[in-house]
Amino acid sequence: MAATESDTGTRVWRLRALCLAIAAAGLGLDLWAKSVALTHLDPTRPIPLLGGLVTLQLIRNPGAAFSMGESFTVVISLVGIAALIGVLVWFVPRIRHTGWAVAIGLLLAGIMGNLFDRLFREPGPLRGHVIDYIQLPYFAIFNVADICITAAAVMIVWLTVITKVSPAGVRLEDRDDAGDE
Repeated sequence: MAATESDTGTRVWRLRALCLAIAAAGLGLDLWAKSVALTHLDPTRPIPLLGGLVTLQLIRNPGAAFSMGESFTVVISLVGIAALIGVLVWFVPRIRHTGWAVAIGLLLAGIMGNLFDRLFREPGPLRGHVIDYIQLPYFAIFNVADICITAAAVMIVWLTVITKVSPAGVRLEDRDDAGDE
């Protein structure tokens, strides 16, 4: 039985390591892409790619998604800090499923990527503007961190609604059945 407990403990640590590795890789990719965008893109000269399907357009976004809440940058920054702490304290210790490790890793990458901008970019701490540079037709301009958050949201919905698996790796139906007895 001790081997099973050890295997389970090892698996949990591997899943946490996977989660944090994905978070680090996503954050690194986001920061690198923003650095490239800041170095090579001119805000006044959009660059259409793939026949206009994708446009590279540098903007500095003080708000949230779709530039909402532009006058609430400090509040958005504080919510980002709270979200980061919440995910690290609540979700990461409960991960027992590979899909959840990937989803939470992507979520952390996205939160940290945009929070980095809010904390360290102009005009100053908690008021920094997020660097966005990818635009699709009839859609907001976004970045790699936003892609990570969106992918995480899709995975979380998939895991909870379709596969019905909790972060702890428990089938949600099994948990519901146990409560009925």
